[in-house]
Parts: sequence; C-alpha cells; structure tokens
Amino acid sequence: MDHVDRILAQWNRERPDLDVGPMGLLGRIARLRTHLAREIDKTLAENGLNAASFDVLATLRRSGPPYRLSPGDLLAATMVTSGTMTNRLDQLEKAGLIERSHNPEDRRGVIIALTPKGFSVVDATVTAHVGNQHRLLEGLNDGERAALDGLLRKFLAEFE
Repeated sequence: MDHVDRILAQWNRERPDLDVGPMGLLGRIARLRTHLAREIDKTLAENGLNAASFDVLATLRRSGPPYRLSPGDLLAATMVTSGTMTNRLDQLEKAGLIERSHNPEDRRGVIIALTPKGFSVVDATVTAHVGNQHRLLEGLNDGERAALDGLLRKFLAEFE
C-alpha cells in the first residue's frame, strides 16, 4: 500500500457512494511529478541553472547551429508569457549565457543566441540531466517504460 492507497481507503470508508478510482491515478501522477521535479531541480541546480533557465538554454541548443531564435520562436517553444520570457532572458543575459542582437532580416527585431559560455553550460547540464533521467527510471524495465510512455502519450494527447 502506498500513500495514495491510504487516502483512497479513507475516502471509500467515508464516502462509499463515490468512485474515487480516478483520484488514485491522478494523485499518483501528481505525487510522481513532485518527486521527479525535486530530483530534476537538484541536478539543474548543481549546474547553476533552474528549470526556467534550462528551458530557454535547451530550446536554443536543440534548435541547431547557429543556436539562435527569435523571441517569438522561444515563446512558442516554451509556452510562457512574453513578460516571463523577458525576465528569463534578462537573467540569462546578465549571467553571460545568451546574447541579444539585432535581427539581420528585420532591424526592429532581435535574435537570442547562446554565447560560448551558454553553450558549454547547457551541454554539460543536458548530459547530467539525461543521466539523472535514466537513474530516475531504473525501477522500470524497458517494456514497462515503453508501456507507460504509450499510455501517457495517449492521455496527454487528450489535452494537447
């Protein structure tokens, strides 16, 4: 029995008229997200980043050479507001991890690019991050991972 089973047992005792089965599934997903986020945040912090800064740097890095995007492209990839993005970019620029330059195709616009320092930091961080992800999934064999991935993909598709 896990923590969620105990909660479900209490609800079943107190409200036997309710089907609390979905509460179990969603509760486990929520609890897993909390545990996983804590472990991921720890790895990112060891590399001097947080989830928000890693999100921006990783988006730039995986865009491929020359590792630069317009603010609009960054917004679309990270799904945050423009105000939130501006704050993230300000912090990353102060840290020397990104630079803003005029868009050569539109002088009114800017381009956000990884600096050499930003490239180095995000590459080291993504290496540690992927290693950590493998560690976090050690409790599942390949078949279980594939099955869980398929089910979560199907479930997520209902929302996206």
